[in-house]
Amino acid sequence: MVWTCGRGPRRARPPWPCCCPSPPRRSEAALTTPPETTPPVAAPASLTYREAGVDIAAGDALVEAIKPLAKSTDRRGTMGGLGGFGALFDLKAAGFRDPVLVSSTDGVGTKLRVAIDAGSHATVGIDLVAMCVNDLVVQGAEPLFFLDYFASGKLQLAQARDVIAGIAEGCRRAGCALVGGETAEMPGMYAAEDYDLAGFSVGAAEREALLPKAIGAGDVLLGLGSSGVHSNGFSLVRRVVAAAGLGLADPAPFAPAMTLGEALLAPTRIYVKSLVALHKAGLLKAAAHITGGGLPGNLPRVLPEGVTAVLDGAAWPVPPVFAWLAAAGNIAADEMLRVFNCGIGMVLVVAAGNAEAAMAQLAAAGEQVFRIGAIEAGSGPAGLRIDNLAAHWPR
Repeated sequence: MVWTCGRGPRRARPPWPCCCPSPPRRSEAALTTPPETTPPVAAPASLTYREAGVDIAAGDALVEAIKPLAKSTDRRGTMGGLGGFGALFDLKAAGFRDPVLVSSTDGVGTKLRVAIDAGSHATVGIDLVAMCVNDLVVQGAEPLFFLDYFASGKLQLAQARDVIAGIAEGCRRAGCALVGGETAEMPGMYAAEDYDLAGFSVGAAEREALLPKAIGAGDVLLGLGSSGVHSNGFSLVRRVVAAAGLGLADPAPFAPAMTLGEALLAPTRIYVKSLVALHKAGLLKAAAHITGGGLPGNLPRVLPEGVTAVLDGAAWPVPPVFAWLAAAGNIAADEMLRVFNCGIGMVLVVAAGNAEAAMAQLAAAGEQVFRIGAIEAGSGPAGLRIDNLAAHWPR
């Protein structure tokens, strides 16, 4: 495992003249007349990295604080501990015979602005993991390990530990190991309270088990319920909140028992364990993670040419947060569907004869599962049609 604290290397200046134009030729007088001199500036007192805004000791303290969090995510195949320059993983020990590696990277987006403004950092780490591992599992891969990048203007140990504790929790939910990351303190790039996150995950699948596969007319589409907005569209969410004149500490109009900040920060659902089990049972043909672009932008990505996915817009309940966003922002149905998951975080393709068994297994695993449509024969590129959208849906 590796976890480091960023201390950027200095970049050496190239020797003059490099590629710059040559200096002007001097006259003989100029060569014999002493040039005017600038009075020397007094040398500053000895400077330190900490005085420049980077606290190495704080970074080291964070590494020590998060070691138990990383350890709690260990799984078969993990090798070593925190502190090396690179993380090792043993695919053979993890049980793979003919593995194909699958990788994914993502961030949390402007949902971080909500977390920072609300002063609540415990769940955005779950979002970070979810956005990566949910993309891996739709390829038929089992997520193996995860690394993060945490950059801040000024490293604040409590804040950073909350974020990384959330990352560790996301890894436990996904069954992957948190094997390392990078902590960068970058004064001048970020305000003192601000930070940014990026994540990177690697999974593996046996070569013959890669998805999607064998999709055809008559297959059934199952939708798995989302936990809310997840981690997409928050620039629009924040615009609606501002237009409504609400603060994050106000009661959420769609969930009055919670503050608006708490409700909006509900973490992205991680579907990995349910889908891995479904795939191992031989019940899964394809899956699409519904993120930015919504259903129209993501479901066709896993479908072959010559088919159309036909969804019934009345087949699943739309969570109240989306009805509120649509009404408060006067957002049209096609825009809602293009930006948000609108209550469906994952769409699965299963054979018609396996639909009931798949739904029962998913429900037993704790998923909200809805039969939302079917695959029909089409022509040309894969398409999508959504029927039965009521007027002003989802309001």
